[in-house]
Amino acid sequence: MVLKNISILCLILFSSCSFQKLQLTHGIDKSAGGGPAYIITTPSATYYLEKEGGGLSSMIDTDGVDWIGFHNKKGSAHKGEYRGFPNAVHKQDGSYFHAMNAKTDFSSSVVTIKTDEHIRITFTSENKNWVGQWDFYENRCDFTMKKISKGYNYWVLYEGVPGGEMSSSDFWYSSADKNRHSIEEPFKGDLPGPEWMAFGDSNSSRMIYILHHEDDKFPDNYVSRPDMTVFGFGRQNAEKTTKHLNTVQTFSIGFMESSKYSEIKECISTILKN
Repeated sequence: MVLKNISILCLILFSSCSFQKLQLTHGIDKSAGGGPAYIITTPSATYYLEKEGGGLSSMIDTDGVDWIGFHNKKGSAHKGEYRGFPNAVHKQDGSYFHAMNAKTDFSSSVVTIKTDEHIRITFTSENKNWVGQWDFYENRCDFTMKKISKGYNYWVLYEGVPGGEMSSSDFWYSSADKNRHSIEEPFKGDLPGPEWMAFGDSNSSRMIYILHHEDDKFPDNYVSRPDMTVFGFGRQNAEKTTKHLNTVQTFSIGFMESSKYSEIKECISTILKN
């Protein structure tokens, strides 16, 4: 069957989701080194949300492929311990909302909403100065920085592996233009609103997208590493990498069952309208 436009695609995706339910269970993420995790199962993805650090350690598609690939082995760097989402607070009155590695500080958490359509988990940093809220839905999850430590900044990063590993077949799209870019091509500047970037693998029919719900004038930079992506909202890659975000903001991450620019752009628009 030929899908004529993104509206049909999204309708089919969302309709198929309605027959399935969100599930929240508790366990460990073996692929990440065995850390305790909330396991949120949705029709489009399975998320492993690390309980001690407050960040995603794995995000697995319906084919069983992990597009984050975190591992807590000390010294693994880009091959494991640096990966995750949102990796938001790094040496800014602590290091929080990252899957637990040797340099991540502890956070506590509470489940505040648990229904078939919506799961909410809120994390509070050990020093009580940061609060991050996770909202899981059938087709995506949102991270909202609800409280910011006074006088400090943060960023929101996707450090992962499109299609399960970094390779020359990987690519990215963004809100900056319609062009398909090689995974090795960097981006420096402020993405135009609505701010988003999506990563894909030529061997996969889906992409992972990262969306910033609020437009701003801060840098949104991307650079590749041999073993992972480094994309950040509010991140500036210069002689000294800097963070710029300092207000309550919301960010989404999810899978899109297409690798066409026009369909990704339209689905982003649909998310922002809901």
